[in-house]
Amino acid sequence: MTQSPPKTDPMPDTLPGSDLPSDSRQARQIARRHLIAEAVMAEGTMRIEDLVERFGISLMTAHRDLDDLASRGLLRKTRGIVSAAPTSLIESSEAYRDVRQASEKSAIAAAAVRYLDPGQAVFFDDSTTVARMVPYLAAKVPLTAATYSLTLMAALKDIRDLTLLGIGGQYHAWCNAFLGPVTAAEIRRLRTDIAFLSPSAIVDGMIFHQSPDTAEAKRAMADCAARRILLADHTKFERRALHVMGPLDAFDTVIVDAATPARSIDDMRALGVEVVVAAPVGAG
Repeated sequence: MTQSPPKTDPMPDTLPGSDLPSDSRQARQIARRHLIAEAVMAEGTMRIEDLVERFGISLMTAHRDLDDLASRGLLRKTRGIVSAAPTSLIESSEAYRDVRQASEKSAIAAAAVRYLDPGQAVFFDDSTTVARMVPYLAAKVPLTAATYSLTLMAALKDIRDLTLLGIGGQYHAWCNAFLGPVTAAEIRRLRTDIAFLSPSAIVDGMIFHQSPDTAEAKRAMADCAARRILLADHTKFERRALHVMGPLDAFDTVIVDAATPARSIDDMRALGVEVVVAAPVGAG
């Protein structure tokens, strides 16, 4: 049975309205947690003691605030440290990933859309790079889109002549997506013309992710698509992650940004992979 997801607006842009006075304790708490999340995302990693000093709060209050943010998948707490940045074992939250390498991701997404043709069935993963393809999809309809990302489902549902297949499973707040055995099994019941996927890390000709469930979902999409396209900004070649998703040469095309090291591009081409270097959006 698919688990019902919690509310998907983790950090409100504004404080609640008429039902909550702006000077109330709850309003101040919401505003403070929003600012704490923004501070940690800007820094990547911070000591909890530094947050106590910066916001003039008690250690107990800091822990309560951070526990709330961690429960919604925005931050991670470990032994006096709070982090939004990814490690080899833990992926960062969707909110953190979405603002990193934004221009590079947009360029890669614009290049990726050129591989789409009307009438195709398509897998889209939960990555923030793939999500940047959404503004271009209305020009490619009719399409059938299959995804386990709740963020992408919300973005795609109103596109006219696009048939949306939402793939369920166990909900995970940190990526706002469904993952797990149910998700992977449902993916494997489908066959698509093309899959657009993005990795956490590329190391030694292999693709990796911190989450084994995410690696399995993406592996299932790659296995069940006639054509596989990998979207990878240059930072993916600087990271490491624990769980292998599959070999790089299983992909037909890898789209990278202009800041990708030449050596990394040469290594991929030596494997027989087509590599496309995306031009910056707006470049002639």
